[in-house]
Amino acid sequence: MKKQLHITLLALFLFAGIRLSAQRKVSELTVTYHASVVSTGAEPKIADAFDGATTKVYIKGALSRTDMVSTLATFSTIHDLKTGQAVSLRETGAQKILIRMTADNWKDRNKRYEGIKFTTTTETKQIAGYNCVKATASLQNGRTLTVYYTPDILPENREYDYQFRELPGLPMEYEVEMDKYAIKYTASAVSFNPVPVSRFDIPKTGYRELSYEESIKLRN
Repeated sequence: MKKQLHITLLALFLFAGIRLSAQRKVSELTVTYHASVVSTGAEPKIADAFDGATTKVYIKGALSRTDMVSTLATFSTIHDLKTGQAVSLRETGAQKILIRMTADNWKDRNKRYEGIKFTTTTETKQIAGYNCVKATASLQNGRTLTVYYTPDILPENREYDYQFRELPGLPMEYEVEMDKYAIKYTASAVSFNPVPVSRFDIPKTGYRELSYEESIKLRN
């Protein structure tokens, strides 16, 4: 009886070990997403800007960078988790703008995601070779964020994308609701190859520099 109990406990221990080791925590990776406008109410210019756009996320330790490239514009964000500071780069035609953000600016920019909580559902599907689970969250503005994530990969840097800092895995497909349309981002590739530190260099010339406060006034 004792022998059987010992074997049972050993089996449970080994099973738990397999489940715990299944999730891979990573400090360095690159994820490629492709965007598409999924709502028909979008204006043609908006559809042109996002349909077929490519977004790449680079993570290297405390450093992260997101590049969105479309036929009309390029948007990049570089963030340093250690300092909390960030830089936004915008290129539209010949116009190039660089916006520096303090840690407080970064939090203000992402305040709509404060307190976000994801509810995992039973819906699953495979994306780019990974088994993914569907989760949803309601934002402070009343909009809904829907995401399919793989629990097999968990970035150690949880603030590379503020909206997913509480997500227990890597987002592989997510849909963002806007005023009259929604944009879907779907991952096509995940790479664990080393990311060059030069990827996070901030341009010293060629950009018109604005403060965070000045950039807000331009949006308004």
